[in-house]
Amino acid sequence: MEKAFSYRFYPTTEQESLLRKTLGCVRLVYNRALAARTEAWYERKERLDYVQTSALLTQWKKQDDLQFLNEVSCVPLQQALRHLQSAFTNFFAGRAKYPNFKKKRNGGSAEFTKSAFRWKDGKVFLAKCNEPLNIPWSRRLPDGVEPSTVTIRLNPAGQWYISLRFDDPRELTLQPVDPSVGLDVGMSSLITLSTGEKIANPKHFNRYYKRLRKAQRSLSRKQKGSRNWDKARLKVAKIHQKISDSRKDHLHQLTTRLIRENQTIIIESLAVKNMVKNRQLARSISDAGWGELVRQLEYKAQWYGRTLVKIDRWFPSSKRCGQCGHIVEWLPLSVREWDCPKCGAHHDRDINAAGNILAVGHTVTVCGAGVRPDRHTSGGQLRRNRKSQK
Repeated sequence: MEKAFSYRFYPTTEQESLLRKTLGCVRLVYNRALAARTEAWYERKERLDYVQTSALLTQWKKQDDLQFLNEVSCVPLQQALRHLQSAFTNFFAGRAKYPNFKKKRNGGSAEFTKSAFRWKDGKVFLAKCNEPLNIPWSRRLPDGVEPSTVTIRLNPAGQWYISLRFDDPRELTLQPVDPSVGLDVGMSSLITLSTGEKIANPKHFNRYYKRLRKAQRSLSRKQKGSRNWDKARLKVAKIHQKISDSRKDHLHQLTTRLIRENQTIIIESLAVKNMVKNRQLARSISDAGWGELVRQLEYKAQWYGRTLVKIDRWFPSSKRCGQCGHIVEWLPLSVREWDCPKCGAHHDRDINAAGNILAVGHTVTVCGAGVRPDRHTSGGQLRRNRKSQK
């Protein structure tokens, strides 16, 4: 199975100078190629591909004002053109939007294939670097494995990361266990398990909110582009990085626990991109990290031999009585507990939803089909039902 391990590293002054120059050249080549492809289409209705942009790169290297392109490894520049080709392929297939120009303030990345780096005695030597990168190894690569691709990344906070891609020959499938669990995501409780357990939402953004507000207020007073503005921008970026790191660390611990304790995990398929369009809930939804939670569950289930089942997002898990199956017509988000009008059962909204998700997930697993709400209603009633569903 192909995997990638990411590590933070600390380059020397000479290495950082070369890496920053490499990132700048990658960004320039990518942006120039994107501009050339856009211009060719709008002016001549001509589609340029990777081969033609590679020929343009050869011409650019011969220009007097672009001689610095020859001072860095050619491999990351060629990889940038391949990434641009992939971006256009995804755009024409309808999987992504039109490619954007790369910006310096976002940091950037450069990809090195085997011809542009050397792996020796567990150390990484990049092209045009005499010394290995200083990488504090939080975990080692499997014995006898060498990386096939190395990606260097600089984040907006000024931190350097390296990603090593390799083929993992190990068998990591865990021993089968009996429990299955349904998960209902939320904001007051990050997730509620069908067992009745509720995992609190740490709300990482709120923890750093005052510091972030103060740093952003200081940034707004600086003249854009000045040295002081750049220092203030870096402070803001570091706080955002702390928030992101805290959120990912918590989700990694949580998803690893769920994968180890349960054979089957059932969750709703959420359209987070649509949900964050709600201005009142956008910040809370983004801070909860539902998309990252599902992403981690997906690849960890594949790694360790577990089953992840996604049920339809329109299934009325919150409005359906877990005892008799009755579905109430209206259940606003402010109602956290309710009584079934048919059988009189008292329900905690989240625990009831998690139990329904578990029950429907077993049906999907057995039948191999999705579960959708009843369609024998008018279009207007169906839209009203969708708005009231969680």
